[in-house]
Amino acid sequence: MTRQTTDGGRVALVTGAGRGIGAAVVHRMARSGWNVVATDRCADDPRVPYPLAGREQLAAVAAQHPDKVVDVVADVQDLAALRRAVDIARDRFGGLDAAVAGAGLIAGGKPLWETGESEWEAEWEALFSVGVNGVANLARAAVPALLERPRPRNGRFVALASAAAHHGLWHLAGYNAAKHAVVGLVKGLAHDLRGTGICATAVSPGSTRTDMLEATARLYGLDDVEEFATHQLVDRLLDPDEVAAAVCFLCSPESSAVTGTVVHADGGFTS
Repeated sequence: MTRQTTDGGRVALVTGAGRGIGAAVVHRMARSGWNVVATDRCADDPRVPYPLAGREQLAAVAAQHPDKVVDVVADVQDLAALRRAVDIARDRFGGLDAAVAGAGLIAGGKPLWETGESEWEAEWEALFSVGVNGVANLARAAVPALLERPRPRNGRFVALASAAAHHGLWHLAGYNAAKHAVVGLVKGLAHDLRGTGICATAVSPGSTRTDMLEATARLYGLDDVEEFATHQLVDRLLDPDEVAAAVCFLCSPESSAVTGTVVHADGGFTS
């Protein structure tokens, strides 16, 4: 039987949706007919030296799709907040079909042994509490709702990893470790979901034109993010929508043969 290609009526929860790849995922999903609960913490994090998305940015993302997207302030470090966001998906749209873990941070800039003790502890805690625990919290909150859908299911859990999950990056040992952990978490989750009809995957972007890439350039003392393009076979930075396209494919019923693995939407960074 041929599957339908429309995603109309399906429901997703996306974290880190205030800007960057997370926002691009929300826009692409809404344009494809998805209903979306778009979440972000909407507050800065004192453990990292750059501003995060604000409340007005998240609201602006949702405002572009007033009938399809509801914006919810929720920190991925707060399991109860994510469970409330899942409840909103149930109450507003009738359930949940996909969860996308897009929230993340960048920190580093020095060899780990040259980083001061308090600075290292703050960086490590930020990278893992948001980038790893946040993914696990989303799974804990969302998977029960995904399992509520009747069989045959085609639920999806997709996490944003990074080229750093597969390739060592200079002066970013903590970030490398966190992103490797995301891939391991997704692989384990996929095995736990065996036979349920729910697939768990990760997408590893390369250097993508986002605020986080600007922050990475500052960590490296670079004046221009375009220098990162030299590491990619496409010879350019990626647009967030290009990465979102991979995420949205993995959220679709057409990705039913893909689970427990990583899609490298990295412009050839790790080839």
